[in-house]
Amino acid sequence: MRMPPLAPSQMSAAQRAAADELTAGPRKGVKGPFIALLRSPELLARLQKVGEFLRFGSSLPPRVTEFATLIVARACTQQFEWFTHVPLALKAGTTQATIDALREGRHPATMDADEQLVHAFTMEVLRDHGASDATYQQAVERFGEAGVVELTSLIGYFALVSMVLNVTQTPEEPNAAVTRLEPLQR
Repeated sequence: MRMPPLAPSQMSAAQRAAADELTAGPRKGVKGPFIALLRSPELLARLQKVGEFLRFGSSLPPRVTEFATLIVARACTQQFEWFTHVPLALKAGTTQATIDALREGRHPATMDADEQLVHAFTMEVLRDHGASDATYQQAVERFGEAGVVELTSLIGYFALVSMVLNVTQTPEEPNAAVTRLEPLQR
């Protein structure tokens, strides 16, 4: 881990304030990407609000947001986010078979209609940095314009978080029920 957690005695006043705000919110602590982001407390304070909205306040159902998060984690081979969001995706209704296929780098054959759309949309955004007219139109019809903006933003947010975690080599929180991601063949 390139940037280990900071003890309160090591934190500046701004870092303590950012850590306190994070701890008081739904995350209940400084962990994962926020360990590294604490080095830039203003960035942490602003970014965690975006993430809080996308995770806990979005117009999209949890099954959609959790599945999209897994797709981004898989694309980035990001263990912390994978280990965090697999149980949440299962709880939201994504099947273990779908998650296993995604983990193995296969196109999941067991996706429901929303998951198929989210998979297509997320993969296009990650690959092409945009979405085709057909995929965009399907997403607007299903999730509305606000939902498309929120889904696109969620993809970007978790790509950013995944990069921070990968650069700082922040390890996952152990969970025997979750299988690690192996690097994909490129």
